[in-house]
Amino acid sequence: MNADSRWQIVEDGFDPARANTYETLFTTGNGYLGTRGSLEEGHEGALPGTFLRGVFDHHDSAVIDLVKAPDWVALDIVVDGVRLDVTSASIVRHRRVLDMRDGSLSRETVFEDSEGRRTRIESVRFASSADEHLCCLQAHITPENHAASVVVRSGIDATRHNLDRRPFYADPPPADPQMKWHKWARSRHLDEAGRAASDDGVYLETRTIDTTITIGYAASTTVSVSEEPEVAERYKHIEQVSRAQVAAGETISVEKLVTIYTSRDVAAGDVRRAAQDELRRHRDAGFTACRVRNREAWAAKWADSDVTIDGDDEATRAVRFSIHELLIAANESDPRVNIGANALTGERYRGHAFWDTEVFMLPFYIYTQPETARGLLLYRYHTLDGARRNARETGFRGARYAWESADTGVEETPKWTIDGAHRIWMGEEEIHITSAVAYGLVAYVAATGDHDLMTRYGAEILFETSRFWADRLEATPEGRYVLSRVVGPDEFHEHVDNSAYTNHLVRWHLQQAARVYAELSDSSADELAALSKRMGLTREEVEDWLDKAEQIHLPSVTDAGVIEQFDGYFELATLPVEHDDNDMPMYPPGYHHYNLAGTRLLKQADVVMLTYVLPDEFSDEVKLANYEFYEPLTLHKSSLSPATHSIMSIEVGDPGRAVQYFRRAASVDLVDNQGNTEEGVHIASAGGTWQMIVNGFGGFRVRNGRMTFKPWLPPDWEAVAFRLKWHGNALSVSANHATATFVLSAPEGCRETVLVHGREVVLPAGTEVVVGLTRDDPA
Repeated sequence: MNADSRWQIVEDGFDPARANTYETLFTTGNGYLGTRGSLEEGHEGALPGTFLRGVFDHHDSAVIDLVKAPDWVALDIVVDGVRLDVTSASIVRHRRVLDMRDGSLSRETVFEDSEGRRTRIESVRFASSADEHLCCLQAHITPENHAASVVVRSGIDATRHNLDRRPFYADPPPADPQMKWHKWARSRHLDEAGRAASDDGVYLETRTIDTTITIGYAASTTVSVSEEPEVAERYKHIEQVSRAQVAAGETISVEKLVTIYTSRDVAAGDVRRAAQDELRRHRDAGFTACRVRNREAWAAKWADSDVTIDGDDEATRAVRFSIHELLIAANESDPRVNIGANALTGERYRGHAFWDTEVFMLPFYIYTQPETARGLLLYRYHTLDGARRNARETGFRGARYAWESADTGVEETPKWTIDGAHRIWMGEEEIHITSAVAYGLVAYVAATGDHDLMTRYGAEILFETSRFWADRLEATPEGRYVLSRVVGPDEFHEHVDNSAYTNHLVRWHLQQAARVYAELSDSSADELAALSKRMGLTREEVEDWLDKAEQIHLPSVTDAGVIEQFDGYFELATLPVEHDDNDMPMYPPGYHHYNLAGTRLLKQADVVMLTYVLPDEFSDEVKLANYEFYEPLTLHKSSLSPATHSIMSIEVGDPGRAVQYFRRAASVDLVDNQGNTEEGVHIASAGGTWQMIVNGFGGFRVRNGRMTFKPWLPPDWEAVAFRLKWHGNALSVSANHATATFVLSAPEGCRETVLVHGREVVLPAGTEVVVGLTRDDPA
């Protein structure tokens, strides 16, 4: 694999059965929007989509949706009366490449019509990372063996609907790539609000039906050697139509610039002006200048976040894909949005955010893009009223964060699966997400030193959520406190009592809230007094949190140190587990997600996850005992699970399956090993992939507030390298089998002390420090 290949995802040839998967993999985005990598001309069975951050609607859908916005890439090319697409013409050659260095998608396709006339289409498109409202497309059209009359139709298409309900089949019908999406019930979220045409281009405005968000697209398309373009209009659609006579072997160029604004960005009445003014500015600069700015913005992002694995180019490419997806998923400029489970790449999970953000993705942003991490945490502050409503509607004080959250923070988890066959209990019972928010907040402040965020926003989150936990805990006659009818990370088991993961996190959460209260009493007494007055919070209430934390019931622990996952877990049935050709566990015959509650089998890491997120709470011996007990019982039916097991297998000193789990998680979308990449990327697994390299093989953990490192590399890897942000400074880290090398980028005179395999190492700013990993003294 050459150097360029480590930055590229490639499609060679067109396979209708894989087309939707590549649409997901080839999503271009910038955190403001994401556009699936559908062919510009579309095809039968395509699942195109552009998704704008924070644009939700609940008009006629089962629960609120992230709206499928108008399509900006629409580009029809008609040559000698034949529309060039995969069904009306034959494909001689087809190749597309996602270049992760600059987030661009390029294409070369040669079509041949029934008369043997061949036409080559080349294109490149991107959503600008330098200008978040800008999207760019350039195409070249070449009739290779014939002169041609060419018509180019370039416009904005708002005739899009969200998928809502899938039919239930007792016996699934044959797979048909052209028909599978037609079988779904759909939701309509957009009405047209206006359209216009001018010498500069076209404009289309739509509005969400329930949430009344105005969306404006301004587009300008220029075609070389063409006649004056015409404008064609119909409901929810407007396009420029250009015509040209092209000689054999001659190439004509198409450049399309589109700007997008919503009433989340500016006042509803100013959307059109904002979009058109922005378009005019970029049109004056030109496509090439826009592309240069985009490349410069991407270069800056990669400088902070790139990861390399010497000796394994495929692993480097897989990790870079994960980082690329994380970089286009979030945007530091909008603290009112979070990251949905499929980011902005698809409509599965309807754009809703889960615990995935704080536990799996936030670490990447904390240590590489801290401004983005801050924005994601501020989303939790801006949705605190929704969390208060969630608690109030279930009869409790304080704030309970939604298992599935959209624009307001109100619980949005559907009650039934998309086919209506099974009840979903997570919205009522998977309440550990509330402590996940606290976990992310505490980790962010520890890594950044951003105490201003804690004082102004975070403390209120911690205090309101602690108030919820104090009320949700149930007193027993013995003076203990329990949590009944909950779901832990392992979703095979619902309605359980005293989940070890949940109870341990609640205890930690209450203790952290009390710690922050005490610290603010010393450092920010006036701000704490104002917050306490607004909340009606007293010191006695905080002391009550600590009392309850000490008395929380924790499930039993065996003599070997194995923590019972929940009360009664050890009494459940044990089933044998078979493995597939990739040595991954399978469901036992006759079993599936919804009938395993009576067994010990786990959907994903649960107690093992607990020992990962709270590393200071458990000894190495306890971590090992629980890994060895639960690892054989875990089916990894969530894409979140393999990453945790990979990291913990290294941490407990038994890395036998670390590489296997790494490859499983890192390639979850690239090889579609969950079978549903066509509906969107597994963005939490992308975060887990970064953690596997940095926290697993790189051995980086924050222990008792300090950076620590215990690298371990597989035998066929030569070295790993990554960068971290810590308290405003940058730390470059590389490790091979013998040494670890650190370079601290910080103002002169600064230094950091880290632990490497338990030894203190001082890192002066600007000095390369090499530490031996196999002997006591630095190398």
